[in-house]
Amino acid sequence: MKGLQLAREYFDAHGAPMIERKFASCRDRIAAGLVGDGSECFGFDDEISRDHDWGPSFILWLTREDYSAIGEALQAEYDRLPGEFAGMPARTPSVWGMGRVGVFEIGAFYRQFTGLESIPQTLSQWRAIPEENLAVCTNGEVFTDPAGEFTRIREALLGGYPEDLRRKKLASYLMSAAQSGQYNFLRSVRRGELVAAQYAETRYIADVISIAFLLNRRYRPFYKWMHRSLAHLPILGSRLHAMLSDLVTIHSRAQGATLYRMKALLIEEIARTVIGGLREQGLSDSESDFLLDHGPEVQKRIEDPGLRAQSVWA
Repeated sequence: MKGLQLAREYFDAHGAPMIERKFASCRDRIAAGLVGDGSECFGFDDEISRDHDWGPSFILWLTREDYSAIGEALQAEYDRLPGEFAGMPARTPSVWGMGRVGVFEIGAFYRQFTGLESIPQTLSQWRAIPEENLAVCTNGEVFTDPAGEFTRIREALLGGYPEDLRRKKLASYLMSAAQSGQYNFLRSVRRGELVAAQYAETRYIADVISIAFLLNRRYRPFYKWMHRSLAHLPILGSRLHAMLSDLVTIHSRAQGATLYRMKALLIEEIARTVIGGLREQGLSDSESDFLLDHGPEVQKRIEDPGLRAQSVWA
C-alpha cells in the first residue's frame, strides 16, 4: 500500500473518529491530510522507503487561535492513536525526520518551508523561496478542510510563480543549460577534463528538468525525484524523461569518442525540444538552436522593469 492511501485510511479509521469523540465542537475547523517531506507525499514511496519516516500517520492543521486553544490536547490524543494499522508497523521517525506529522498551526507549517505564514505578496518574497520547498509544501493530499484556510494558501501556491518570475527563472536556466550542455560539455571532453564534462552533463540535465517544470507551471522537486516527476508533466514531460534517460545510458551502447559524439547529438536534440516548448508558449521567436539565444528573448518579455533590467544570467 502506498503511503498516501495508508494515511487516508488511517485518518478515516482513527483520526476522524477521535476528532468526533474528543473535539466535536471544533471538527468544522480542523483540516487533515498528508503534505510535506517524504517520498510518500509525492507518491514515490516503495519498500525501500519504509525503513524510516514512513508508516500510519497524518497531519492535522489548525488556525493560530485554535492551535492555542486545543493544539496541545489534540496532539496528546493524536499520540494515543494506534501505531500499527492495516498490517503496517508504526512509523519510525529518524533523527532528521521528527516533526513531519501530528498537529500543526497552519502558518507555522508553511513558514518552515517558505519563511512566510501565508501567500507571498511580492516578487522578492517568491524569489527567496527554494523551489523544492514549494514542491514539498504543495504535494500530498488534503483529506478534509471544512474551514478552507489551509487550502486557501495551498491553492495560491499551486497556482505557480508570478508570470514575470517564471520568465526570469526560465531565462536564467536557458543560459545555464546552453553553457553547460551545448558549450562546455564537448570542450571539456576535448581537453580530457572528464570530471568537468560529467558535471556539465549533470548540470545540463538539472537545468533542462527545471525548464520543463517552469513550462508546466509546476515546481521542480528535490533532486532525487525530479527526473521521475518529469515523466508526469503534460508539456514535454514524457519526451524529455525518455531523452534524458537515453543520455545517461548511452554508455551501454557506445564507448570512447563515439560515446561523446552521441551524447553531444542528443544534447542538441533535447535543446531543440525545449526550444519548441518555448515557441509554443510565445516565449521566444528566435530561430536559433542555441539555448543561449533564447534566454534574452524570454527575459525581454518580462513586464516588471526592475526584474527585466537584471542580468539574464541571474
